[in-house]
Amino acid sequence: MKIKDLLSSVEYTLIQGTDTQDVCDVIYDSRKVVGGCAFVCIKGYATDGHKYAADAVEKGATVLIVTDDVDVPAEVTVIKVADARVALSAMSTEYFHHPAKELTTIAVTGTKGKTTTVSMIRSILECAGIKTGTIGTLGIIIDNNIFKTNNTTPESYEIQQAMRKMVNMGCKAVVMEVSSIGLKQHRTDNILFDYAVFTNFSHDHIGENEHKDMEEYLSCKALLFKQSKLGLINIDDENYTELLKDSTCEVETYGFSEDADLTGFGDTLLARAGYIGVHFNTKGVKELSVDVAIPGRFSAYNALAAISVCRHFGVTDEALLKGLDTVKVKGRVETYPVPGNYTLLIDYAHNAVSMENVLTTLREYKPTRLITMFGAGGNRPKVRRYEMGEVSGKLSDLTVITEDNSRFEDVNDIIADIKVGIDKTDGKYVIVPNRVDAIRYCIENAQDGDIIVLAGKGHEDYQEIKGVKYHLDEREVIADIIKSM
Repeated sequence: MKIKDLLSSVEYTLIQGTDTQDVCDVIYDSRKVVGGCAFVCIKGYATDGHKYAADAVEKGATVLIVTDDVDVPAEVTVIKVADARVALSAMSTEYFHHPAKELTTIAVTGTKGKTTTVSMIRSILECAGIKTGTIGTLGIIIDNNIFKTNNTTPESYEIQQAMRKMVNMGCKAVVMEVSSIGLKQHRTDNILFDYAVFTNFSHDHIGENEHKDMEEYLSCKALLFKQSKLGLINIDDENYTELLKDSTCEVETYGFSEDADLTGFGDTLLARAGYIGVHFNTKGVKELSVDVAIPGRFSAYNALAAISVCRHFGVTDEALLKGLDTVKVKGRVETYPVPGNYTLLIDYAHNAVSMENVLTTLREYKPTRLITMFGAGGNRPKVRRYEMGEVSGKLSDLTVITEDNSRFEDVNDIIADIKVGIDKTDGKYVIVPNRVDAIRYCIENAQDGDIIVLAGKGHEDYQEIKGVKYHLDEREVIADIIKSM
């Protein structure tokens, strides 16, 4: 495509060369430059693409998109723009021929619950026969294929590329997690979302490389509701009025408030061997009696959000109920079926805050025993290990201390640090340094009514030791252990 066509919606200045130049691709990572491409010099937290402009030219880039001056040969086309990320989004949209126009687009933003809500929406739509792709923390998911990404909300090029792939593979809808950083960095520019969901807002993502304060954090989330047709809003979150202050979309609400368009009520916890979740009813725009296969009362909020979106697709009540009753989120309190009368969960909790949230939620189900198996990452702050040990010691009936990604540290040194924390409590624990052996220990010693949490790995399928990533998928490990028993 000609560079002027890729930049048709962007103001630019031609510094040298010609804007009628044809380019074969749009690249922003100098390591991926190919001959005849356009290289976009974006500025990240750790580096600046302008530093690699000359290297990109040496590798064959024929066009540079810049915001700062660069010194390159005269035959190279150089185009200056006000914001390279805005340009990258516009160019990517044109390059992949506006795939969002061929899909029903759904965005989910909020501090917590994005991954779960996205999975719930997909589960319902798929049950209704609407093929749906997702983009988020777990990667890009189409059918049973998972393409890993570096960020919750990938760069605009990856988003547009993924949506084009979804269209080509027969998807009719896409659901994506849209983070505040993604909005701030224009990664979802040029998409007018059909539906945008707000889950909740709380303290997070404040720091040098994220947001300067809570006001900026909220204002970035609010940007989504200026590029959406309909906003589905959690009315029980006190920040929703500020979030919508400058919005341009129509609005519907959900929550447990009587003022919500979709109101939840009568929430109770559900627990039986191999199933742990929550039940609630709805009234207002939809009357349902719902079972959700994900634990915690907060799961009812995520389910309300999913219902709020999916009812606009005209799906049957049967699809709504089945989608929520069978939903799984890989690595997020994910239930793995076992032959015994106990419940086995896989979860990504790998710090004290996330572990406390998960274990506090599971304690509400009053298990015979709550057993937590976890390790801690090597070459990370030791205080994290102390805190995790202390939290598990306080909230678990039994802790099984094992390895995680030990990286370049000795696993026994990491375990010793975890013991520092757990020894501050009266919690019982055993030490099984090898993770596979630790999983076997948990399964072989399970009792009726136990809830066992394998914490730390979640959706990861590797174990990092001494700089090498070895394949380790806990689902495969569990299956092998059960088979051997």
